Amino acid sequence: MAQYGLLVDHEWCTGCFSCEMACQMEQGLPIGQTGIKVAEIGPWEISEDVWQYTYIPVPTDQCNFCRQRIEKGKAPTCVKHCQAKCLSYGTIEELSKELGKKAKQSLFVIE
Repeated sequence: MAQYGLLVDHEWCTGCFSCEMACQMEQGLPIGQTGIKVAEIGPWEISEDVWQYTYIPVPTDQCNFCRQRIEKGKAPTCVKHCQAKCLSYGTIEELSKELGKKAKQSLFVIE
């Protein structure tokens, strides 16, 4: 049986928080709780004209990867609503092939 996951491309995440809002609404979670949380790293200056400023969406323990949507053949709501298209859902085998293509990516496995 194939194992599934969520691939996050941090390079393109703009910190719009659409994934957080869509998840909260889809799952009916109270304000302040969500199945995915956008972490902000920075800003700080590394060298002249080079700054560390990154957003990284991270699934929380409340994430069920939208099982009810997946069972209907739909993508998780965070993937569907990601405006930067930096979230991908698929098999670990498919997603792991993408990891080798560029830096600044994370792969989260669905249990």
